Amino acid sequence: MKRYIVFLVIGPFLGGFLILLASTLGAEYWSSTHPHDVTKLLVLFFKSLPYNYLFGFLPVMAFAAIDDIISHIHRVGPVVRMVVIGVVAFFASAWLYSYQAGDPSTSEFILYGFAGLIPAVLSSWISHRLMDLPPAPSRQEHAT
Repeated sequence: MKRYIVFLVIGPFLGGFLILLASTLGAEYWSSTHPHDVTKLLVLFFKSLPYNYLFGFLPVMAFAAIDDIISHIHRVGPVVRMVVIGVVAFFASAWLYSYQAGDPSTSEFILYGFAGLIPAVLSSWISHRLMDLPPAPSRQEHAT
C-alpha cells in the first residue's frame, strides 16, 4: 500500500511540473528576459495541480502496479526494477504528450519522455527504500 501512496503523491506532482517545463521549453517561453516568467510558471503549475492529480491518477497507479508486480520477482533486483519502470514511463509519456501537437521533434520527444521517467524512477526508489526498512519494534516488545 505504501508503494501506491508514494507513486500517487510524487508522480502527478513532479510529472506535472516536468510536463509544464517541457511545454514551455518547446514554446520558447524562456526566450524573453522578463523577471516574472518564473512566477507565472509557478502560478500556472499550482493552478493546474488538481488536473495533474485528476488525469495522472490512472497512469501513476498503473506504473505502481507494474513496480509492485516486478518487486515480487525475487530474481529481479531493485535497480533493474527501476530501469524497467523508467523505460516504460519514458516511452509512455513521450508517446502520449509529444504526439498531441502533431509531428514531434526529437528534443520534444526526449523532454516529454524524461517527464515520465524521472517521477517513475524516483517513486520506485523511494518505495524501495520504504519497503526495505525493518519494522519498528512495538511497545509490547519493549515492555518484555
